[in-house]
Amino acid sequence: MPDNTDSPSRALAETENYMVWEVQEPDEEITYHVELGAVTLHFFREEWREFVQLTKTAASNS
Repeated sequence: MPDNTDSPSRALAETENYMVWEVQEPDEEITYHVELGAVTLHFFREEWREFVQLTKTAASNS
């Protein structure tokens, strides 16, 4: 998890290759981050909810 002492962060899940964490930003907004190797996706709360639903749907259809 990136070391950012300005904003509290919390790991939500981690595997050998991937990681998901949330950060409480200075303006009290929670942002979510998904690290996939060299790519990191950043989501605001509403976007995160949609992304989680998307991945749940994809998982149930595989």
